[in-house]
Amino acid sequence: MVQQYQSPVRVYKYPFELVMAAYERRFPTCPQIPVFLGSEILHEFKSDDGAIHVKERRCKLNVDAPYILKKIAGVEVVYFIQKNSLDRRERTLKIEAHNESFASRVIVKENCLYSVHPENSEWTCFEQCASLDVKNFFGFESTVEKIAMKQYSQNIKKGKEIIEFFINDLRSNGVTYVPPWTPPKPVSPIEAKPSKREPELQASATVLSSPSSCDSITSSSSYHSANTAAQTPVSPTVPDIPELPPDIRIASEDKLDADYIERFLGHLTPIQESYLIQLRKWIAESHKGQVPKDSHILRFLRARDFNLEEARKMLCNSLAWRKQHQVDLILDTWKPPTPLVDYFAGGWHYYDREGRPLFILRLGQMDVKGLLKACGEEAILRHILSVNEEGLRRCEEATKARGYPISTWTCVVDLEGLSMRHLWRPGVKALLRFIEVVEANYPETMGRLLIVRAPRVFPVLWTLVSPFIDENTRKKFLIYGGNDYLESGGLADYIDPEYIPHFLGGTCHCTMPEGGLVPKSLYQLLDNLSMNDGLPSLCQETIYQLSSVIKGAPHEVLVNIDDKDSVLTWDFDVLKGDVVFTVLRSRRPLTVPKDPPGAVGGPLNVQLLDKSMTVGVDVSVVETPLVCHEGESIQGSHVARYPGPYVLQWKFHNAPVSSSLPQAVKATLPDVFTHHKCKVMYYHEVLASDDFRGSMTSLQSSQSGFSSLSVGTTSSAQSNSSQSANSSCPSR
Repeated sequence: MVQQYQSPVRVYKYPFELVMAAYERRFPTCPQIPVFLGSEILHEFKSDDGAIHVKERRCKLNVDAPYILKKIAGVEVVYFIQKNSLDRRERTLKIEAHNESFASRVIVKENCLYSVHPENSEWTCFEQCASLDVKNFFGFESTVEKIAMKQYSQNIKKGKEIIEFFINDLRSNGVTYVPPWTPPKPVSPIEAKPSKREPELQASATVLSSPSSCDSITSSSSYHSANTAAQTPVSPTVPDIPELPPDIRIASEDKLDADYIERFLGHLTPIQESYLIQLRKWIAESHKGQVPKDSHILRFLRARDFNLEEARKMLCNSLAWRKQHQVDLILDTWKPPTPLVDYFAGGWHYYDREGRPLFILRLGQMDVKGLLKACGEEAILRHILSVNEEGLRRCEEATKARGYPISTWTCVVDLEGLSMRHLWRPGVKALLRFIEVVEANYPETMGRLLIVRAPRVFPVLWTLVSPFIDENTRKKFLIYGGNDYLESGGLADYIDPEYIPHFLGGTCHCTMPEGGLVPKSLYQLLDNLSMNDGLPSLCQETIYQLSSVIKGAPHEVLVNIDDKDSVLTWDFDVLKGDVVFTVLRSRRPLTVPKDPPGAVGGPLNVQLLDKSMTVGVDVSVVETPLVCHEGESIQGSHVARYPGPYVLQWKFHNAPVSSSLPQAVKATLPDVFTHHKCKVMYYHEVLASDDFRGSMTSLQSSQSGFSSLSVGTTSSAQSNSSQSANSSCPSR
C-alpha cells in the first residue's frame, strides 16, 4: 500500500532570497539533522543571466533501524538523489528527491516547493508532499514502513527550526538582506543617482561575496565549494525544470497554513497534518456540497485514530446524511414543539474551566416516555441534533474568543430522580437510536461528561447503553454517586463555583426547564405534528404508532411469532374514547394491506380478520378482552405456546347509555358516549423467552418498576402457559 504525505503550508516571515541563503547552508552536511551524513554534487547548471540554477546531489543518510534489519539488508547507510531547481526570476525553488538504494524494493518520492507568499511578497511559503511504497523488503515491509514514516515525521518537524537556525546564523554574520535577482543591464555611461538603500545593498553584497557566505543565492550566481567545485561537471545544455506534481499544485484556497492549524485546530503531528490535508482535498474535489470546516473534518480523523480510509468513509456517509436531512439549516429552521420547549430539562450554561461550552441535562427529572408520546422520536432526535449543532457553533466562538482551539464541550448529567421508569424498554430503544446517530455524525465532540447523583439503578442503565458508546467517548465519563460531586475532585475541579447550578449546590441560577410529567392531553399533538417538512425521516421507523378505532372497524396489528415460548409484549395509551383490547391467534395465514387507511398523514386503521373467519375454528382468543378507558396506559405480555400469526385487536367499546335519560342530559355526556371514533397510541415487541425475565418491568413509565405487571409476567413465563398479565395505570 502506498503511503502518502502532504504537508500544510509553512510560512517563513522572511523574504524568499534570505530563506534560500539559509537553505543552502544545509549543504554539504547539516549537524542539525543527525541522519544526514553528507552530500556531493553530481550535476550543476547555471543560466547565463543567473536566473536559473539547477543542482543534482547525491545525499547519504544514516539508517535508523534495528540491528537485525541492518544485518539482513547489509547496509549501514542509504543514498538519495535530490534535484534542486532554483528560478530566481519566478522566485521559486522546486525540489525532487527519490531513493537510490533498494529502488527495486522500496520507492520513496518527495517533492517540495519554496515560493513567495501570495499575499505578502516579503514572506516565503514551503510545501511538501511525499509517497512511500514498500514492495518487498525481506519480510519486514511493515517494519520498514513504520521506521520510514517515523523518521520522515521527525525530519519534517525539524525543517522549520533548521531554516530559522540558519537565518539567525546569517544575521549573526551581518546578513539581514539578500537582494532579489534582476536581469543584467548593459553598462550605462551615465551613473544612476544612488538610492537611499544603496549603501545597505552594497554592504549586504560585500558580506555575501565572502567565502563564508552562500554565493549561489546572490545575484552573481557563482558557486564556490572547496570540496566539490573542481570535480563538479557543468551541463552544457539547459536541464528541464521539473513541473510541480499534481498533488502539490493546490489552489490557494485549498491550502492549510501551519500556523493556522496550531491556532485553530491544535497541535498535530506531521503525519496527522498530512491526513487532514489529504482528506480535506478529497472532499473538496469529490463532494458537491459545501466543504465542511477543518475542525469538523479533524473530528472524524480522530474518531478513527487517523486511519485515513476509515475516516473518509465515515465522513462521506455523514455528509450524505447531512445533505439528505438538511442538517446545516437546522439552527435556522427547527422550531421544537411545545412539549419539548416546556419539558425537555436541558440547556447550555456558560463554560467550564478550560473554556469548553457547558451543557446541563437533568435526565432524572425528564418524562422520556411522555415526550416520546407527545412529540415522537423524530422531533426529539431533531432537537438533539439542534443541540449538537449549537455546540459546534459555540466551540467556534470560544476558539475565536479565547485564542486557542476548543473543539469539544462538557456535559453535566444530573440523575437525581432516575428510577426503573427510565429503563422502560421503548425509551431505552429510542435512546440507543439517538446515540447511534450522534456517534456517527458528531464524533469527538464530547470533551468530558460528568454524571452526578447517580442512583443505585444507574449500573443497569449503564450496562444497557455503554456498549453502544465509542470507547474513546467512554473514557471521558466521570461518575459521582450521592453527594460525591461536592467533594474534592468533583464539579468544582471542572467548573468555576460561580457557574455551578443552584440545584447542584451552587449559586448560579439556571433558566432551563425543570422537566416533570408531560400531561396526557399533549399526547394528541403527535397526530397533528408535521416533523419532516418534506424531508426524509431521520428515523426509519417510529416506536409508537397512532391508530383510529372506528365503530364497526377495529384496528388490528399482525405479529408473526417464529419460535415457541416467545413473549409478545405491548404498551398502549387510550387517547380518546373507550376500547376493548384482546389478543387472538389465527390458524390461517394473514397479510397486511399495502395501503391501509390513514397510512399517510394520519392514524392507521387496519382490519386483518375476514368476517368469514369463525372464532374457535379459524381464530382463537388467547387473551380475555379487556375494556380500556380514555386516559389509561396499558402494558402486558403473552407467552406464545405455538408459533404462527397473532393479532393485537382494539375494538370500539359501546358504552351503555340509558334510553330514559332526557336529551338535555345526553348532550352533557363526554364525547365517548356520542362519538364513534377512538384513538390509540401503541407499541409492541416480540422477545425471546430467555431475554424476557424482568424486561417488562421497564414498560412502566410513571409507576414503580416492581409492580404487579412484572410479577404476573414473570410467573406467566415460568409456567409456560398462555395466560398474560395486564395492568392499567391511572391517568397522569
